[in-house]
Amino acid sequence: MTGRILPERKSKPAIAVACLLAASACQTPLDPVVPDGQAGYDAVVIDPQTALPERYTLAPGDIVSISVFGESDLSVERIAVDNAGMLTLPLIGDVQAVGRSASELGVAIEAAYATNYLRDPRVSVAVLEARDRTIAVEGEVEQPGVFSYAEGQTLLSALALARSPTDTAKLDEIMIFRTVDGERTAGRFDLRAIRGGRMPDVALVPGDVVVVGYSSVRGAWQDVLRAVPVFGIFRPIG
Repeated sequence: MTGRILPERKSKPAIAVACLLAASACQTPLDPVVPDGQAGYDAVVIDPQTALPERYTLAPGDIVSISVFGESDLSVERIAVDNAGMLTLPLIGDVQAVGRSASELGVAIEAAYATNYLRDPRVSVAVLEARDRTIAVEGEVEQPGVFSYAEGQTLLSALALARSPTDTAKLDEIMIFRTVDGERTAGRFDLRAIRGGRMPDVALVPGDVVVVGYSSVRGAWQDVLRAVPVFGIFRPIG
């Protein structure tokens, strides 16, 4: 009798796979807490000047030099803004640096020295090392991590840095979390619509966190594909 391939009947592995697929098909969609569509874009929109101000303001971790003209003992070649946003300088002690530009800090130091110590002080401040501006990409991507922010960065370029979504990524659940002035907002985006030109790409700003969701349906299907050669669902009979 000529051998032919027929489905194995009442195979326990086959039943297991069928159950797995059935469970996947009955998956309950996630409750969309984060707004999507145009509401998602509206949720993360901010004034570009707020995101990337022309005037750089100091923050904890920045390293600056302080030069007091004619007063070498009061000048500091290298000093870091501490976690409280302050600098500790000779004679005048703590001076607030966070939130000020280099020139504004220079004016504040001049005023402090002029109060009790120097007549008509002249102070210059230079930023030696600025804090690194970053974005983070998490979730179902090949290489999650924290990446340096580049001018003009978008959702698509950020995902490219993370080596693109995995096979089990839920492409219509790409979340962007953004904090502006201490307030956290979020939007949900469909990567397929962006790639297809149906929706615009999303401009990112420093500090953004991109999270790519997990598709349990795709994950289950991947499990099935990996299991098929092991289960041997089909066998020759003759």
